[in-house]
Amino acid sequence: MTTVSDPSLQNKSQRGFAPLAIARIKGAQRANQIAIYLIYAAIVAFMVFGTIASIKAFHDNQLLYQLFYNLPYALVALTIPITIYDALVIYRYRLNQPSMIAMSIGVSTVILLGGLLFADTAWLGLACWLGVAFLFKVSFKRFFNFLDAEETSENVKET
Repeated sequence: MTTVSDPSLQNKSQRGFAPLAIARIKGAQRANQIAIYLIYAAIVAFMVFGTIASIKAFHDNQLLYQLFYNLPYALVALTIPITIYDALVIYRYRLNQPSMIAMSIGVSTVILLGGLLFADTAWLGLACWLGVAFLFKVSFKRFFNFLDAEETSENVKET
């Protein structure tokens, strides 16, 4: 459960957002950052294990091939529950248009399931999920820039 640790902030809202809501949005932003780190790890794993597996001495190594082939898929697949949680938080607090959230999650899901059911591959669907995490990163950044703009405008008015 997300809580606000500073009691002086309990009643202070920012642009109509309660401190608990802001804390929950910050938690979702941190979760989204973890998803982005997993995506970066998948890209690095693909490059490193693909490069090593392409060396002639390792052509017959099944472990390297499995790491090259399956590890990036697994890392990107781990981001799916995180991005769904982020989507729910973004939808709940209206940080982005609901149609954009539904379209990004819906298209990614349809392409992933379609690829698994009809093409026996997941690479295109998982590539769509890469974009969802970065879309949500932009949504969180815009929200906190919006809150920071209020604080700077209040500081200008006071001086």
